[in-house]
Amino acid sequence: MDLSVIVVSYNTRQLLDDCLRSLYAAAPPPGGMEVIVVDNASADGSVAMVAEKYPQAVLLACDENRGYSAANNRGSAVARGEYLLYLNSDTVVGERALVEPLAYMRANPAVGALTVRLVYPDGRRDPDNHRGFPTPWNALCHFSGLSHLFAHSPRFNGYFRSYEDFAAVHAVPVIAGSYMMMPLALDRQLGGWDETYFFYGEDIDYCYRIGAAGYTIIYYPLVEVLHYKGASSGLRKESADIARPPRETRLKVARESVRAMELFYGKFYRDKYPRLVTGFVLAGIRVRGWARIAKHYLQT
Repeated sequence: MDLSVIVVSYNTRQLLDDCLRSLYAAAPPPGGMEVIVVDNASADGSVAMVAEKYPQAVLLACDENRGYSAANNRGSAVARGEYLLYLNSDTVVGERALVEPLAYMRANPAVGALTVRLVYPDGRRDPDNHRGFPTPWNALCHFSGLSHLFAHSPRFNGYFRSYEDFAAVHAVPVIAGSYMMMPLALDRQLGGWDETYFFYGEDIDYCYRIGAAGYTIIYYPLVEVLHYKGASSGLRKESADIARPPRETRLKVARESVRAMELFYGKFYRDKYPRLVTGFVLAGIRVRGWARIAKHYLQT
């Protein structure tokens, strides 16, 4: 089998339905594909919907929500494809969104992971799917606003890298787990996703390890995929007919984003940079995180 598509679901029933419908409508790889849905203990009927409408999918229903990384690893453990596609449930793929990226990866064995151009419903590009690593310098430029002032400068905008040609295929340090295609053999070699991360930061961690193993990560903008940003984490409501996510959900997301960056720095940068520099960056992350948490506390 050519491809195993792993979709993690958590209370996104309608979005998941749209995602699966688009996957089965897309042009399939010549060697065939399977779709693996890993549900993180949804309470909105997602499991029943998948079982009824998509019986051809492999459905793994978890008893508890152990996070995005753990769910991805559970899906990859039963995957039979030569390549994996980790795909968020809040995405909709087009006809060529599977076969073209897969053909590129087959022709370029040095590529360890690949993503496509993710776009919001209003047509804007998702910037989180094209990033550099949050080194102390990149973090300083990002938090201070220098990256916005000098958006087209490689020196000051090393995080979002908006100076790149987004119409051309090129290498990039970090892509998002929203759409990440990679060889199954490499996933096994690297031990999968780090389950210390609940959600947020796990894709940066994985990209760091892919690069450290000597592989290239590719941004392939010749294919677009629609991304309803934030819905799969519970931060954004599924549609205008659904109430705004509760404050506790928004607070959890804010706390996890801070924890994820602390985990990443502790794992990869603590011994790489002087202690004073790392301490300064971590303090900045915490201050920014506290500000986000305070904002959610004040909102209803």
